[in-house]
Amino acid sequence: MKRRVAFSGLATLGVVALLAACAPAPTDEGTSGGTASDYVPCIVSDFGGFDDKSFNQSSFEGISKASKDLDIDFKQAESKSEDQYGPNVSSMVDQGCDFVLTVGFALANATRDAAQAAPDTNFALIDSALSNDDFSPLELDNVKPVLYDTAQAAFLAGYLAAGTSKTGVVGTYGGLQFPSVTIFMDGFVDGVAYHNEKKGTNVTVSGWDKAAQTGLFAGGFDDINQGKALSTTLIDAGADVILPVAGPLFQGTAQAIQDSGKDVAIIGVDSDLFETTPEFASMYLTSVLKQMTDATEQIILDDAEGDFTSAPYVGTLENGGVDIAPLHEWESKVDPAVMTEIEAIKADIISGALKVESPATPK
Repeated sequence: MKRRVAFSGLATLGVVALLAACAPAPTDEGTSGGTASDYVPCIVSDFGGFDDKSFNQSSFEGISKASKDLDIDFKQAESKSEDQYGPNVSSMVDQGCDFVLTVGFALANATRDAAQAAPDTNFALIDSALSNDDFSPLELDNVKPVLYDTAQAAFLAGYLAAGTSKTGVVGTYGGLQFPSVTIFMDGFVDGVAYHNEKKGTNVTVSGWDKAAQTGLFAGGFDDINQGKALSTTLIDAGADVILPVAGPLFQGTAQAIQDSGKDVAIIGVDSDLFETTPEFASMYLTSVLKQMTDATEQIILDDAEGDFTSAPYVGTLENGGVDIAPLHEWESKVDPAVMTEIEAIKADIISGALKVESPATPK
């Protein structure tokens, strides 16, 4: 029988604005405080680690908040390489976890296999649904996909990039060609195209061809120098706004901008980079946000109360699961009319008057 927390008076938490501060550096123990129950939630990272200033860190913040709310401990397994995914997920089950949060598309098969082997343990998988080995869709009663229609928010960022660019060239690159990566790039390209259509501009996107689904990729999410090299290529091609969809590799983009001496802006992904990595604050035009902290917190609280469902959570502009961050230090550099137009575009996307679609859009 599943262990559950009995608690009262805790208001149901909605998906609200992303926290403005990073979580403290995770400890080896991965615990949050004193135990008030035997309910045990757990988390497994991909090889980006819990301090990646991206989706692993945001997810870690979510389980940290939920554990604090419940006054319980949690367990963690930080993957250092891809071959640790399966063993790390299985180890969480073996250690008695009631709920396991797995972070990232790359852990999909490890999550599937562990969930099938342990039907009494509930799982939530960030950034992916499940599939069989032949890639046909798979649904399991104990696995909740946590998905984000980031094309919607990236569309706004693309429009902003096109409305801000002085060179008429913007760029993007990814870590690996996963759907959770290319969905950003698709929305970004379409946002630029929409600006061209509405404003009569001819801004081009270097680094991603949506129609062909081909572009620049670093081959992973851990080589900062590769991020720097790809960004140098984009800057040399004239890009003055760059969207790196590659976890911590945006730091390589910042280094490339510094070396170039040019006025180039970065658009972050997942978290507000202005808050998570303030040392490059002057470079951030905005960030495309996935509000993972609050979504994962709520999913864990629901599970603790016995209210787990396997129905996918899909973050959208309408429910606040995705958005773009404030302009921060770039606010004075951006024409206020562009932001007014973006608010109108956002409303049109929410109403359905404007459709934003990607091959990677969550179904």
